[in-house]
Amino acid sequence: MNDANFAAPAVAQAGSTEPDAPLVVLLHGRGSDETQIVSLADHLPVGPAYAAVRAPIAEGGGYAWFANRGIGRPIAESLEQTMSWFTTWLNDVAPQGRPVVLVGFSGGAAFAGGLLLDNPTRYAGVAVLYGTLPFDVGLSVAPGHLEGASTFVAQGDQDHVIPRELLNRTWTYLHDESGATTRSRRDPGGHGITLETLQELGDWITERVATVE
Repeated sequence: MNDANFAAPAVAQAGSTEPDAPLVVLLHGRGSDETQIVSLADHLPVGPAYAAVRAPIAEGGGYAWFANRGIGRPIAESLEQTMSWFTTWLNDVAPQGRPVVLVGFSGGAAFAGGLLLDNPTRYAGVAVLYGTLPFDVGLSVAPGHLEGASTFVAQGDQDHVIPRELLNRTWTYLHDESGATTRSRRDPGGHGITLETLQELGDWITERVATVE
């Protein structure tokens, strides 16, 4: 697999149409697509532009961000290729200087986390929703690696989709080891975004946009 063989991304857009508006990129879960996650924009702050991007790998009637060797465990080569493909698109639509916030759900959370670990200073904020960081793929998770970064993490206590060990490792790394400024929420439910999480996520996005404008 080579990133040059991936088609240009399909993108569903919402929010501001101003070319220099802060950009919030919505990254869907495995087996889903951009048309589902773009609806989150209806519940998020007015002001930013929202772009829901379709992952490049067809899978299960939808699309995936990477080939994996188990749930929450990307194959390193696949993740490297899709991150390169995504970054090419992002650098075109949001050159350095335009604030970018990543919001990833489930498989999209692992992808967003990979982009953050690969380039911690690129993003105004990264939200990891009901998913894991991509551990053991050659990206640094050294203490302090995300110093200066801002993250939002949400998890469900009854999430039985993502392995609990990966959820716990993600929570601990972002809070205690990464050096990032982390806002977090735990839900009593399972593997799904709650309205309460969307409200807190919206507040966090507003803060991140205000900080970098």
